[in-house]
Amino acid sequence: MSEIITAYILDLIIGDPYWLPHPVRMIGKVIEYLERTLRKNNQNQQTEKVKGIILTGITVGLTYYIIYFLISIAGVISPGLKFAFSSFFIFTTFSTKNLGEEAISVYRALKENNLELARERVSRIVGRDTKDLDEKEIVRAAIESVAEGTVDGIISPFFYSILGGAPLAMAYKAVNTLDSMVGYKNEKYLYFGWFSAKLDDLANYLPTRISVLLIPVASLILRQRSLASLKIIFRDGKKSPSPNAGIPEAGFAGALGVQLGGVNFYRGVKEYRPILGERLKEISPKDILLAIRLSYAVSILMFLGGLIVLHYYLGDFEVRVVY
Repeated sequence: MSEIITAYILDLIIGDPYWLPHPVRMIGKVIEYLERTLRKNNQNQQTEKVKGIILTGITVGLTYYIIYFLISIAGVISPGLKFAFSSFFIFTTFSTKNLGEEAISVYRALKENNLELARERVSRIVGRDTKDLDEKEIVRAAIESVAEGTVDGIISPFFYSILGGAPLAMAYKAVNTLDSMVGYKNEKYLYFGWFSAKLDDLANYLPTRISVLLIPVASLILRQRSLASLKIIFRDGKKSPSPNAGIPEAGFAGALGVQLGGVNFYRGVKEYRPILGERLKEISPKDILLAIRLSYAVSILMFLGGLIVLHYYLGDFEVRVVY
């Protein structure tokens, strides 16, 4: 439990500085190497799927067991070193501060009326094409990214840290990284990235459902539209083609009183996302700030809720050991 507390405090204080060696970057390099190795020759659809499963199995398995091994070795050397290793690896899975900083950088560019800079900055947190986005579309992209990132970068890492400590949390980040690199429904990755995308959907399924509770409660604390958030989640949350993405986006749309979704372009290909929420006001850059505050509030609630769960679980475990 103390490792999670330390990791969370570190995340809030220093976030994800670029100078710090990050395990996810190493995972990304492993994925790139394995993809090159596995896809040297043209393959049929079935073979592509099989090789995609192999890629996912190797990447996630290696990540889990390497982290487990490193922490075990650290424990043999010193309990303090084991604590430091565990805290560091869990810390690298959290994204509360980094998500907020990336989104607020978009807000600042818009406040300076610098659309080019805002497009460049929002491109760092979304997968869609951003070079032709106007102000409202930039704001929408930023809010949708904060909403999804609240699950991927906050709720899910907490969930897996609580379940299995640093090894399981890092294994989750490997799944998430695989999805962001090969989980596209385009010609190149439709079959090769199929399993990675499905596993990411599965890994985020329960954490996303936890957000159904956390987002409305957080919006109530912030005096946003709590009931509307809950209403829009149940009304619009399942409209998205993703089994998970639509739920936090719908929650944020309801809490902020804006509409999300619409037309996006991915590598020049037009795709339509269902409209989520009710347009109670025109979307504006200030809504990015409101989304960031909501994300932070969800983060704190997940942290406190996780500590309560761990406290009662560990307490019950200690009683069972004694008897």
